[in-house]
Amino acid sequence: MTATADAAETGNGHITGFGSKPYRSYVLLALTLIYTLNFIDRTVITVVAQPIINTFSLSDAQWGLLTGPPFALFYALMGIPIAMWADRGNRVFIISLCVIIWSIMTVFCGLAASFIWLLLFRVGVAIGEAGCTPPANSIITDYYPPKSRANAIGIYSMGVTVGGVMAQLFGGALAGLQGADFGNFLSSIGLGWLFSGINWEEVEGWRLVFVIVGAPGILVALILWLTTREPPRGYSDPKGKTPLEKAGFFEAFREFGAKPTFWSLSLGAAFVAFVGYGLISFQAPFLMRVHGVSVSEAAIRYGAPLAAVAAFGTFLGGFLSEKFTPRFPAIVAWLPGVGLLIAIPAYIAAFLTPSLTMAFWMWVIAAIAHYAYLGAQYTVSTAIVSPRSRATTVSVLLLIVSLIGNGLGPMFTGMMSSAFMGGIIRKNGLEEAFATFNPGLCAGRMAEIGEMGPALCSAYAEGLRQSMVATVVFLVIAAAFYFLASRTFLKDRWSPAAD
Repeated sequence: MTATADAAETGNGHITGFGSKPYRSYVLLALTLIYTLNFIDRTVITVVAQPIINTFSLSDAQWGLLTGPPFALFYALMGIPIAMWADRGNRVFIISLCVIIWSIMTVFCGLAASFIWLLLFRVGVAIGEAGCTPPANSIITDYYPPKSRANAIGIYSMGVTVGGVMAQLFGGALAGLQGADFGNFLSSIGLGWLFSGINWEEVEGWRLVFVIVGAPGILVALILWLTTREPPRGYSDPKGKTPLEKAGFFEAFREFGAKPTFWSLSLGAAFVAFVGYGLISFQAPFLMRVHGVSVSEAAIRYGAPLAAVAAFGTFLGGFLSEKFTPRFPAIVAWLPGVGLLIAIPAYIAAFLTPSLTMAFWMWVIAAIAHYAYLGAQYTVSTAIVSPRSRATTVSVLLLIVSLIGNGLGPMFTGMMSSAFMGGIIRKNGLEEAFATFNPGLCAGRMAEIGEMGPALCSAYAEGLRQSMVATVVFLVIAAAFYFLASRTFLKDRWSPAAD
């Protein structure tokens, strides 16, 4: 800590940052790890979707509700007061507390005795995770001087893509565990006596996923709290200069609210997220029902690679926009629309083809084209307003995206799946057999359903297939909004002369 003290005395934080270089790197990696855990705990539920659906006998509409509105609503609303707290309180403490909250709630998801309890615990995860990014970004700006912040925040942001891939890998690997095997493992390392009252034969694999993935976060939070110093606010900003005053909410709203580009962009990004969250919530069930793969195979062989190529799509969109901006000044606004129009037929082909290999490669193309939009939503939204209003503009954009995308996307896909399945059931006169249908038997135990088993399981898969196709159609609306945004982007773009 000597280097930290020296820096404080010389007052050159805007050049050196807070603390020594190795210590800054440690803090950045710790925050990136926490952001990675954030996304692992947030998305691992989609990896074990089908086993949960089977355990609680959920309809797809109920599953869509579980993964959609409650999480999105509490995540969006709780982020505002927690961010205000972070502007005044100890940010390291706030992050540590929030990590403990969401980690405990993730563990509790594995202990849920019913659909309602699982829903409540997911709300708890949302509340905890809402307190991660705002204080973390604030800490990074105080640890790193202006010249190094973009790279530092870029490293931190990798937690999104790394977390998505790791959720698939960890979730898929752990989902194959059997309760008895895990109980034997604990006994082999001398910890069996701690859980002597548990009948491991009755513990389902998906419950172990939540417990094993969630528990380490508690330890990571304690380590962060004990080893990370709260930096002085504004420490790494240049001294002797009047800091740029942040615009108030209503002032910022008047600025971006008058720009048609903001609303076109927000609705475009929201409908892209609507499709993205809807598809990811049912990705594993689709692969299991339609193509008969196991939960582990769906995650490791297909889910993780698709998450990785989606990250590549995000990079590719930014690269192409930067490369061709001199020739096409508004490309950053319309390129996502082009990508979405490419993604639509690729997604539809992936969902309709009977070949799993063909489905996977069509899905790869679709994911790359789909996620080329991600960087544009930040580039465009910050380009149309003055620096004083950029943070508020992005926060309102993300609120719209979260409520429409994460909030309504999974619910729509689930409701349509249930509706399409119901239509197939009625069309084939299977109402009586459906009354006692247990979809969990479709994987390897179809004979136990009876003579109507093949027809019922086919309807169960076909309903979701049709729903995935119906969800993808909304990318047409998203693309249209991006093209609208491109028509007004150059006119709405902010310039210092405008102030």
